[in-house]
Parts: sequence; C-alpha cells; structure tokens
Amino acid sequence: MVSFSHLDESMPETEWIDSLAGRTVLDLAELFPDGSGRLVVLAAHPDDETLGAGGLIASAAALGVSVDVVVASVGEASHPESPTHTRGELARIRRVELISAVAQLAPDAAVHVLGLPDGGLAASRNELDAAIAAIVGPEAGNTVLAAPWRTDGHTDHDTAGLAASALARTLGLPLLEYPIWLWHWGTPADLPDDLVVLPLGSAAAAAKTRAMATHVSQVQPLSAAPGDEALLSQEVLAHFERTFESFVLTRPRPPREVFEDLYLRSADPWEFETSFYEHRKRALSMAMLPRAHFGSVFEPGCSIGVLTRELAARADAVTATDISERALDLARRRLGAAPHVTLAQGAVPQDWPEGRFDLVVVSEIGYFLQVGDLQELAARTESSLTDDGVILLCHWRHPNEGWELTGDQVHEAFRAREGLRVLAEHREADFRIDVLSRSSAGAEQRTDPR
Repeated sequence: MVSFSHLDESMPETEWIDSLAGRTVLDLAELFPDGSGRLVVLAAHPDDETLGAGGLIASAAALGVSVDVVVASVGEASHPESPTHTRGELARIRRVELISAVAQLAPDAAVHVLGLPDGGLAASRNELDAAIAAIVGPEAGNTVLAAPWRTDGHTDHDTAGLAASALARTLGLPLLEYPIWLWHWGTPADLPDDLVVLPLGSAAAAAKTRAMATHVSQVQPLSAAPGDEALLSQEVLAHFERTFESFVLTRPRPPREVFEDLYLRSADPWEFETSFYEHRKRALSMAMLPRAHFGSVFEPGCSIGVLTRELAARADAVTATDISERALDLARRRLGAAPHVTLAQGAVPQDWPEGRFDLVVVSEIGYFLQVGDLQELAARTESSLTDDGVILLCHWRHPNEGWELTGDQVHEAFRAREGLRVLAEHREADFRIDVLSRSSAGAEQRTDPR
C-alpha cells in the first residue's frame, strides 16, 4: 500500500488531463439499457460517493435508474486532532452532509449508512460483506456496483473496493471502481490500463458541484484552530471538478460460466486422476477420517467425482453438488448407477441440501467464496451435522490468482467456531487437512483388544 498524507503536494491537474485524453468512453446506456436497472454505489466515508461517483449517480438517476448509496462509515475520524469537535459531533455533521449531498445528485436515491468504524473497515470486513450483500440481494438482476478503487492507497477505500469486487464476482455484476486518492499521490504511470471515462453533461456536472459544496466539514476548515484545517485542499478538489469521471470497469463472468468453460477445455482440469499430489492428498484425507463408515455424507464442490467415489465406498448415502453441470456429467459417468449417491447442481452456501449429515467434506472450494459467504458456509456446515458429525477440510495453501481468500483463511474460519473442536490436523507447505467435530463423540470408540 502506498504511504501518503492529505497534506502532501498533489499532482497538478494539468498532468492528469493530458494523460487521460483518448481513454475509452463509458456508455451508460450500455450498462442500463432503456434506463432500467439499479446502481449501487459503495463509499467508505461520506464525500467519497460525491467525489468519485457524483456525476455517475446524477447521470444514472437522470436515466431513470434506481440508485442506492451505501456508506460504510460516517467519517468520524476525519479530524483526529480537532480541538473543537469530538468524533461523535463529526459523525453527526457528516451524516447530515451526506444526506444533503445525495439529495443534490439523486433526490430519490436510497441512502444506507452502515456505521462501521472509520479507519477500521478491514477489521469489519465480515460485517461490510454481509451488509452490502443484503442490500444488493441474491437476485441482483440488472445491477451495477460502484466502489472505491481497491488499490486507492487508503485502507478503508481498498477494503471497500475488495468487498465490492468479491460480491461482483460472486453475483456476476459489472463493477465500476472510482479512484480518489490516486489523483493526489499518483502519477500518470500509475493509471490502470482498463480505466475508462464517463463524460458528464452540464446537469450532472452542476449537481456534482452542488453536492461537493455540501460536504462543508471536508472542504472548509472546521475552525481557525490547528487540527481543524480543511481535509481537501483546492489542489485536491481540482481533480474532482472535471467534466468527466474515471472508473476501472470490470465485467466479471458468473462463476458458473467460468467453471463450465474450465471443464469444457479439460475433463480433469486439476489432474485428480493423474497427479501424485492429488492421489496423496486424497489418501491422507480419507485416512484421517475418524470412522470407517458414515451414514450420510455431503460433499459440495464434488467436481468430476473422484473423491465422491471414495466417499461412496464408506457411506450409506452421499449427496454431492457442483456449480458446473459439465463436471456433474463427468461425475455421473465415473460413479455409474450407484443408487446411494445423489448428484445435483448447486453452489454453497446458497444451495444447501436438506437433512443432517454424519460427514461434510469441504475440499478445495472455500477460497472461491467471499468472506461473508465463507462465514455462512462454516455456520451451515456446523448446523447440518448430526450430534456426532464430522467435518473434513482440505485446501491448497498458496494464493489463488483472482480469488481473495486462501486455504488457511478457510480453515481458520471453521476452527474459530465455538461449537467445533479439532480431532486431527495435518499441515505441509502445499496443503492442510483439518478434521473437526461437534463433540468428542466424533471419534470412534475402540475396545482395548488385550
């Protein structure tokens, strides 16, 4: 992360104008055909929504698009050394300024203030994920997300951008990331290649100017006392007085499409059948199970059914799901007509099967989720266990390009649950395995043969 202060000298606006010439133009009519759809703008603090996306909000509202503005914190830490205003007073002031600013941009917009700690969004990531997911909803339809650029250099901005990008990837939604502090600390060499520009009509530009002026606590001094200086200097504000706005546009594909293409290119994309690594990891996983046989087993993310076949040999009934129908077709061929195995398309945690299970296997799927969904996965897994049920976790430990979570984070989310205890664990450089249980009854009782 870059290190900067709002007191640093800001990159001259003339440098940015020259470097942004010739960029691809963003067509809102393409994102919102016939003026239909919904724009959800996430901001880390009050004023981010106006500075980075005020013109977008006004332009979308003018098209007839439904607008939601979601602000993670109330910006109570903007003046930490103020001798005249407490954090509580700043919070009240900035909330009023936010409502007034959004009213200038889109009078009918819904404003959601989450009240998370200013400067502490990274530690509140689970709450942030859950809140924006609930506001967007599971059936997002023609929704476009906008959020701070995930590498803007401010920890709250970066966290908000990461949360929005994870949700956009999960739901398959377009994402517009707006830089704010980049224009202050950066140089033209720091511009992302996929940055696009949105020209602002006169009405949208005028609305943005009025909205910026409502954030008085940020654009004017709180008082003449040291510590009450204006947070946004005229040099910084010049970056947001342009006749256009800039966004990094990402059009993520739904995960189901991504995995369908993966299996169309290869019938065994992870080399489950041919890799010694996969054979050994699978053998260790099965050997660490505390019982020889289980009544009911659930395996989400079963892929082509290689592990499913081994689970079926040690269970009365196996339910296995995968997001890819192509993968399930390959699994059906592998498993034949095994009457005690049920294969179905679905994604977790959303498509959770009914019933309780003696064993739930979460293998190599947890890091494909966003943080909030991982927490729900752990909760649903625990709640679906029988009284002596067991969880088998197995994940690769290295970073997965394009996905935020790691295998270690997945395992720690499960291990952190108070209702689960560790029965067995194995860790090495490439992967780890954890076996968890609801209670000490998860281990098979053995009789001393002597």
